[in-house]
Amino acid sequence: LATSHHIGLHRLPPVLSAFSKAHPGAHIDIEFTDSEQAYDLIMQGRSELAVVTLAPEVDDSVVARPVWRDPLVFMCAADHPLASDPKHCSLPDLALHPAILPGLNTYTGQIVKRLFAEHRLALRVSMATNYLETIRMMAAVGLGWTVLPATMLSDELHVLPVQGIALERTLGLVYHRGRSLSRAAQAFISILEGCNGDARA
Repeated sequence: LATSHHIGLHRLPPVLSAFSKAHPGAHIDIEFTDSEQAYDLIMQGRSELAVVTLAPEVDDSVVARPVWRDPLVFMCAADHPLASDPKHCSLPDLALHPAILPGLNTYTGQIVKRLFAEHRLALRVSMATNYLETIRMMAAVGLGWTVLPATMLSDELHVLPVQGIALERTLGLVYHRGRSLSRAAQAFISILEGCNGDARA
């Protein structure tokens, strides 16, 4: 099973717990990697399943099944200049300040990059990393604003209500269309799609 660190921390624990209880003899080999690399593992036949951020466009040889809608939120430290007006923030305001973002080659980074490009605004990216926990920490200490899943909001971070903008990514399951799934993989899929209260919502 290929998955990202973020999904492994924030989404999969109840799924893995339910699977291990239902199938105590089954072993899950988990490989933590970026969502983009997980797609490659599926394409190359090196992983049977992946639970990842779904790509905007998927190769015909891959099956992608949505599981969670994952709202993305603009955030900054409570003492950041952007937090001074709690009710108003615009994309031009954000463009004036450094950003700490997921790599712009990642699916999440591409969402932000595309948004600013559509509004003909330049992104001032001071730091890019694929580790969302690191991004949250950097933003919390005031090094820049960021865009992260709403599930990562903490007391140290302030939500920036950017008017007219609602960002979202989709998390889900990926496997190769041309390969037969093992019984264990089929059982995992059944539990994954059945034990998430916010699935597809």
